[in-house]
Amino acid sequence: MRRVPGTRPVMRHVPRKRFGQNFLIDEAAIAAIVAAIAPQPRDRMVEIGPGLGALTRPLAARLEHLHLIEIDRDIVARLRADFPAGRVTVHEGDALRFDFGALGPRLRVVGNLPYNISTPLLFHLARHVAGIEDIHVMLQKEVVERMVASPSSSDYGRLSVMLQYRFRMEPVLAVPAGAFRPVPRVESAVVRMAPFAPLPHPAADEAALAKIVAAAFARRRKTLRNALRACFTDADFERLGVDKGLRAQDLAVADFVRLADHAAGLSGARSAEKF
Repeated sequence: MRRVPGTRPVMRHVPRKRFGQNFLIDEAAIAAIVAAIAPQPRDRMVEIGPGLGALTRPLAARLEHLHLIEIDRDIVARLRADFPAGRVTVHEGDALRFDFGALGPRLRVVGNLPYNISTPLLFHLARHVAGIEDIHVMLQKEVVERMVASPSSSDYGRLSVMLQYRFRMEPVLAVPAGAFRPVPRVESAVVRMAPFAPLPHPAADEAALAKIVAAAFARRRKTLRNALRACFTDADFERLGVDKGLRAQDLAVADFVRLADHAAGLSGARSAEKF
């Protein structure tokens, strides 16, 4: 065990690169994140990737019960030894395969997400949105910037559209690389995601929306006329009030929903299957 001045002791554990392990140790950052989450005793909460328990300890102290999801079996054993089973349930496994719906409704999700799986994990959480009250996660700063980006900005892309379709996004705080051990090569940030209820722009066919957004941003340097020519004619764009000379990053979520609804309505599922 060794102590970095101004931080909590770090238990001896060799970080595993394949799990993207960088452990949060800065007390000020920990306190700020917990304050942003504002846990209440009866909240139903799950922490993804608790690691050595930097957030787990203050959260468990404030909650009647806390769920943890951890893939590293050595850390799982440590967590089960450190926390009473009646107060903390440790689920050993991959968060990408975890059924968050099994934990019940109004679930609050927190965690320091491994950077190497952050995007697919966010999409996995979005599939369980019906049972989620809010999400507070720490990710690579550049990923958070993409998540909250506005149309016509360089950071705006597929991730922005698909998450902003379902969630109200709010950047909470920046976390410097020095707050972790080992020190990562990137800066981090915490983002708050609150599901819309109801959706401000509900799509008639969400699968069609996902395919059209993916297709448009796969050719983001091309105009919409060229990127989406498999599904839309010039007359379609005119009828929908969408400028065919724009590029994908210039469209708001509502614009993509309008395109997807039109495509889905043309000939059912066959329209979206062109992508």
